[in-house]
Amino acid sequence: MVRSMSTAPQVPDPHTQMGEAERAFRPAEPPSVGLDAVLDAAGPGASLTPSVADGAIVSGVCLDSRAVQPGDLYAALPGARVHGACFGAAAAAAGAAAILTDPAGAAQLGSVGLPLVVVPDPRAVLGAVSARVYGTRADAPRLLAVTGTNGKTTTTYLLRSLLDALGRRTGLVGTIEILAGDTPIPSVLTTPEAPQLHALMARMREAEVQDAAMEVSSHSLEFRRVAGLRYAVSGFTNLTQDHLDLHGSMEAYLAAKSKLFTPEYSAAAVITVDDAWGERMAALSREAGVRTVTLSTGGGATAADWSVREASREGLGHRFALVHGDGRRLDAVTGLPGDFNVSNAALALAMLLESGVDIDTLQETLHGEGRPLTPSVPGRMQVIGTSPTAIVDFAHNPDAIVRALESVRTDRGRTIVVFGATGERDTSKRPIMGALAAANADVVIVTDDDPHGEEPAGIRAQVLHGAREAADAGTLVLEVAPRAAAIAEAARIAAPEDVILVAGRGHEVWQEVAGVNLALDDRQELREALARVRAETHPDTVTE
Repeated sequence: MVRSMSTAPQVPDPHTQMGEAERAFRPAEPPSVGLDAVLDAAGPGASLTPSVADGAIVSGVCLDSRAVQPGDLYAALPGARVHGACFGAAAAAAGAAAILTDPAGAAQLGSVGLPLVVVPDPRAVLGAVSARVYGTRADAPRLLAVTGTNGKTTTTYLLRSLLDALGRRTGLVGTIEILAGDTPIPSVLTTPEAPQLHALMARMREAEVQDAAMEVSSHSLEFRRVAGLRYAVSGFTNLTQDHLDLHGSMEAYLAAKSKLFTPEYSAAAVITVDDAWGERMAALSREAGVRTVTLSTGGGATAADWSVREASREGLGHRFALVHGDGRRLDAVTGLPGDFNVSNAALALAMLLESGVDIDTLQETLHGEGRPLTPSVPGRMQVIGTSPTAIVDFAHNPDAIVRALESVRTDRGRTIVVFGATGERDTSKRPIMGALAAANADVVIVTDDDPHGEEPAGIRAQVLHGAREAADAGTLVLEVAPRAAAIAEAARIAAPEDVILVAGRGHEVWQEVAGVNLALDDRQELREALARVRAETHPDTVTE
């Protein structure tokens, strides 16, 4: 074979890449809004420099100078290291029509040659300004939000699946993907920034999307990424230890999540009250003046408006009833593995009922074909193989590890878990996760997750310490790295009756090590490892 040597590989231009990614969020027909409307949306503390900007028209809003489109309002915000005003000239060269900034930014932008909308806190008004530019405050799809530590992604997929079955045209915004109808849009953050969200809502409006299910993270609430949106119903799954590197404490984490359950963001709320954190969230929601409905899914004594009853295993999934205190009842089946997916399914059902969906119509939909409570959710309790049962899940914090392990344990064989901990994140949960894995699995294989810039061996050592402290005589604790080798080892030692759970990364296809993204998909690695074992043990069954 002769290889052409005429050209060298081209390095992608980051500005081109960012611009293309930004355009994916935008409506086909750009808006056209004068600076007077922008100034009005920015509030009474806003000023315009110069005080008269003849004919300036804004057709979009952008937070990243590398992604600015012609006609955009560039939001120059103060950052952790540099002020966005440092990139004002680049934004102007890209065709920005005006700049939104604070007084410090305005002082740096005096010679940039664009009108400046100056406010004391530009991030605080960015959502309202974006909503005005894209016309989405009053004219957007009906929005359903889900927040909580675990279960957000699966619950949004359940909502979308149910709405599709009801004949609605739907959208999805979350960790795995963003969909405007059937059109995929690249997803970088669990919840995009406010200008992208409002552009996305305008794009969904163009696509005649009627309802959109959205994950809302604590980060997005802290940084006001969802400002300017209002949800018909917001749901709460649970609160367990995670993201303490950002929030510092569980109390602060609760406070961040509770911002969703205020009249600014939510018309109604369905709160899962299976523990004290849920009870407190429900109380905060009521105190804020949001119509609040409670849901009990754990079978405890907590009195709630909606309760899960009569849950029983059916295949890998469950059959259950959702019952209201006034006697209303839904009978449902989900094929998703795990008790926690009963909770997720019940939350999705309760949210739709509280949004106004007729209970008889919903029951008829559940009894119809299509299994709307069994959507395919990439990397969430995703079954890769049987004999041995092999599952990949996103469980990456203590509560999720326990729930996942409890859901896959059987009386027939061993439970083998492969997992690690993320670098440059909450270090306190590492030994806790190790201890919980050892208490709930027969074989614990500790490996690497995403080390980021941290030394992988040090992370593994912290996880291993917790695992070895908690392990009894019958528990095998191994350290295997890299991750692909750990997955291969799990497949090698598994008997047909065993269960393998590969936890922590779910749908992710890149592993970040020392700033470098390495291709790694747990699902593919597990699938290939099982195939190699089968080929080695049953070579006569392998065909070309």
